[in-house]
Amino acid sequence: MTTDEIKVLIEGGFDSAQVIVNGDNGMFDTTVISDVFDGMSPVKKQQMVYATVNTQITSGAIHALTIKAYTPKEWETASKLRIG
Repeated sequence: MTTDEIKVLIEGGFDSAQVIVNGDNGMFDTTVISDVFDGMSPVKKQQMVYATVNTQITSGAIHALTIKAYTPKEWETASKLRIG
């Protein structure tokens, strides 16, 4: 899978989200920024993102996926601290 393919899959699972995907050879990192995450625990945020690519993980097309999920406000803070 390519980073663009993964980005499209994740974006398809959200009404509106900013999605950044990096990586190759089945190992990817993604940052997802969406208002839908407001009030959610980190685990719930990751579960929402995993749900968009679960088929590809199960098939082995995605071997490893690191997820960072933020609300826009959390992202503003994280990006200033360079942890995003």
